[in-house]
Amino acid sequence: MAVADDLQRWPKAHPRAVTTILSIIGYALVIGAFGGFLPLPEFSRGTVIFLGDAIAVVNTLALTAIVAGVYFIRNDQIRKHRAAMLTAFTLIMVFLVLYLLKVGGGFEKAIAVEGPVRVAYLVMLAIHILLSALAVPVVLHAVVLGLTHSPAELRDTIHARVGRIAVAAWGLSLALGIVTYILLNHVYGWTPRGHSAGLLLLLFSTRPLSAVRPIFDCE
Repeated sequence: MAVADDLQRWPKAHPRAVTTILSIIGYALVIGAFGGFLPLPEFSRGTVIFLGDAIAVVNTLALTAIVAGVYFIRNDQIRKHRAAMLTAFTLIMVFLVLYLLKVGGGFEKAIAVEGPVRVAYLVMLAIHILLSALAVPVVLHAVVLGLTHSPAELRDTIHARVGRIAVAAWGLSLALGIVTYILLNHVYGWTPRGHSAGLLLLLFSTRPLSAVRPIFDCE
């Protein structure tokens, strides 16, 4: 019983350590999927397209939940705020599973457009990817604090400050992801690309953007 109590108290006493561990696991899963290190099954073209559509739906629902959560906390509806944000976080976990399956078992899509529209698309997609990566520890820290502290206790933590940063980064990332999905799949169309360790190149390459541009063509 004492061991169980200690296990329950440890995350509350060490939220940053919990956040770090969970963030490393999340980054490792994504890099593993992009690098082909995870034992994921190969999917048909139709399944990959379905996964992409499902991801867009999940992200839209998650963004809606975040907006609702912000509305609730501004109106001092703490329980509804908590429910909305946990719903958004659950949806992001669903997104992660779908995304790993799509990246690891499918193919990439390149937008079928050139010129200024393509540049705008690539910029939005690059910001979406960057914010998605940077938001992970911030979002996790806000969630860990929210789950391990009572509303009264949260007032003495950085939950509110971290939460505002998380909402801004997370919300903008989701919004840009939805916009790029619409442009790629329902406005300009796409052509298939093969597998690529795109994320690894993005993170570690010193080449200019033009040399790694295919990384940003997919959604």
